[in-house]
Amino acid sequence: MLRIALLLCLFALPLRAEEVVAGLSQSRISISTNFDGSEILIFGAVKRETEIAEEPPLEVIITVEGPSKPVAVRRKEKRFGIWVNTDSVEVDAAPSFYAVATSGPWNEVIKDVEDLRHKVSILRAIRSVGAEISGSEDFTDALIRIREGDTLYQTNIGSVEVSEQTLFSTSIQLPANLTEGDYKARFLLTRGGGVLDVYETSIAVRKVGLERFLFRLAHDQPLVYGLLSLAIAIFAGWSASAVFRFIRN
Repeated sequence: MLRIALLLCLFALPLRAEEVVAGLSQSRISISTNFDGSEILIFGAVKRETEIAEEPPLEVIITVEGPSKPVAVRRKEKRFGIWVNTDSVEVDAAPSFYAVATSGPWNEVIKDVEDLRHKVSILRAIRSVGAEISGSEDFTDALIRIREGDTLYQTNIGSVEVSEQTLFSTSIQLPANLTEGDYKARFLLTRGGGVLDVYETSIAVRKVGLERFLFRLAHDQPLVYGLLSLAIAIFAGWSASAVFRFIRN
């Protein structure tokens, strides 16, 4: 009976007629002292076992997500002529970087229920269920607006080019203020707003050279890092004073 039940479960699983095969122009980003951003070229194809369905057309959504961390969002108000922090919300987890690109208008490429299930849009990617005060959506919107201004959050509607419902490509701009960590790239095939297949791959973002040395020193040996910073500041002050005395004399 157990074997029969397992066979019935296997036959009940839907066969994926269309699957995504994708790649990146680079799977490792190195952050050095002169790092001013980078661009990732994304390309892929659709593997099929059946003929291409004409209607509705195939759509592609691509997301690139950085490491998520808790974020405290505060509201400032002017009290007695001074700007002070008032209300605040602790967002459970917000991606340090998030870019989403689509092949068509948002309401055509994915349904709300699928967005909720796969957490595709920027709003869905942010987890703020732990907010303790009312109006937490305003704080989440403020976080999105601030990070969009820093190009850390990007929504590129219609930037994915799909050819013959088989080949697709786009590019994602990575800003200079990236956070080190493992980034995740997702490729979603949709048709009629429903998700057909999801493929994931990773991108390693690492500091190198002097940036890497200082980063590790600050985290592994904070006392040494503090003393070194103090010594550099004293030396810089003494050097500036010596130069001014030399010029004055």
